[in-house]
Amino acid sequence: AVSLLPFALAIMFGASSSFMTPMGYQTNLMIQGPGNYSFFDFFKVGFGLSILVGITVVALVPFFWPF
Repeated sequence: AVSLLPFALAIMFGASSSFMTPMGYQTNLMIQGPGNYSFFDFFKVGFGLSILVGITVVALVPFFWPF
């Protein structure tokens, strides 16, 4: 039998890493107007950050919570 904990943690990390839109987190919306950021600015930075977090989670979750 396989432990469900690593799968659940990977899903939780994925659900909490919404970096590509200003609606992903409330402070992103608070700085969008005063910082004169566009929707695409969040996508440009958030896409790379999402890839980095995804690779890190896939690599480290099985290390800390084995199947």
